[in-house]
Amino acid sequence: MKAESLRWDSRNGNLVLLDQKCLPSEVRWVVCSDHSEVAKSIENMTVRGAPAIGIAAAYGMVLAARGGGLESVRASAERLAATRPTAVNLFWAINRMLDIAERAPSSVTLAETLLDEAMRIHAEDVDANRAMGLFGQELLPRKCAVLSHCNAGALATGGYGTALGMIRSAREQGKEVRVFLDETRPLLQGARLSAWELAEEGFEVTVICDGMAGALMKKGEVDAVIVGADRIASNGDFANKIGTYGVAVLAAEHGIPFYVAAPWSTFDTSIASGEDITIEERDEEEIRALPGGKRIPDKVRVWNPAFDVTPARLVTAFICEKGVFRFPFDFRK
Repeated sequence: MKAESLRWDSRNGNLVLLDQKCLPSEVRWVVCSDHSEVAKSIENMTVRGAPAIGIAAAYGMVLAARGGGLESVRASAERLAATRPTAVNLFWAINRMLDIAERAPSSVTLAETLLDEAMRIHAEDVDANRAMGLFGQELLPRKCAVLSHCNAGALATGGYGTALGMIRSAREQGKEVRVFLDETRPLLQGARLSAWELAEEGFEVTVICDGMAGALMKKGEVDAVIVGADRIASNGDFANKIGTYGVAVLAAEHGIPFYVAAPWSTFDTSIASGEDITIEERDEEEIRALPGGKRIPDKVRVWNPAFDVTPARLVTAFICEKGVFRFPFDFRK
């Protein structure tokens, strides 16, 4: 099946989310009929990925408007903004929807006005992904092997994908691309999600443990690393799934280009550097639970940051719908 993270059910007026916790063993859909259900789905990672959670939040505010008008929309914005702190796309989408709600004339139906805007945000994201895919694929040779970390594909976006969108676009342009995927501990977004959506489309995919990336690079098996991002500071420091920083260091050590693909909504020009990015820490149970029902002993401490920050000096180029940006970066210009 074609990977799809979310869709609006116009017949019933609900947001329908692909439950990514169940993949790849089960394809299960979750129906959200109010904004609180959307918020819970973002928190528990039924829907995840920076662009996707922004789109989901936009639709969540539509549900709030349908149930209670402007005050309900304002309350939903506060609730949705409290779900996950790192990805700037979430706050970008919420603020955009709030601005539309506050300026909507009393003569129009608020829910319909917000639905139009949410659908516009959704469509713009797909268009942005396809545009950056075309820009980014030009950086890849005709025959190549790429490594990606986490999931920055159709499942993390409104459709098509950012990092994986570059890979899709390269194949559409006739290039031969093999893909290596870090499993991405602790929730295995690479092994469960990226591998599933690429394999469904017939890509040659190999999953490796996170700790194998250096050995793979040393063998000369990787021509480029492509990742997504959750927030990009003005100077080019960026936050992405935990483990990205280590992959970037390894790529630099082995002279491998390290590319970051993300829509312009991920660029946060209000902050100067990665030092200003809030890093979400998640429940230690995600790490404490081991395969086969075993557990890390309770007396052993667990640290579980969801993201890390990679310094700009390790990035070869950023790719977005505006084009390709190379070091040194200053996105305030």
